[in-house]
Amino acid sequence: MSAARVRPSSRVLVLDRQQRVLLLGSRGHAPAPGTAVQWWYTPGGGVEDGEDLRSAAVRELAEEIGLQVAPADLEGPVWFRRYQSAWGAETVDSRETYFVLRDVDHQVDPSGRTAEELAEDEPHRWWTLAEVVGGAAVFAPRELAVVLPRVLDGPWAGPPRIVD
Repeated sequence: MSAARVRPSSRVLVLDRQQRVLLLGSRGHAPAPGTAVQWWYTPGGGVEDGEDLRSAAVRELAEEIGLQVAPADLEGPVWFRRYQSAWGAETVDSRETYFVLRDVDHQVDPSGRTAEELAEDEPHRWWTLAEVVGGAAVFAPRELAVVLPRVLDGPWAGPPRIVD
């Protein structure tokens, strides 16, 4: 078995004025029609060659949800997360850095997604803290219900926290 491919990634906790967090729903890679959401996660993705973490986060927000922001608008980083998963025939070792974007008033526009991302047919939803804490949904990071309250208390004043 070959070594996992390390993939630096940037993710953003997009918070609206009501303190809801925007999450995208994954149906898995190449889902069959009608497949239910398996887990919910924040917008973001891999850092491209020559990009820094903030620039990657800004690009991903534009591509995935149609939101244009400046790198300086991002707060943090607030969290670090390492996650390994299979992607096709390879294993990806994702090294995720999370930022926060507060007081967002935005209608999600997925038209900037890649053809592969559009094929995943991922819905979006604004979640309240009570819904995250009380729901039976699976989130990435898994401990979102535990670590989100500290972010909502913001602004972030400490070093990034390692989350699972």
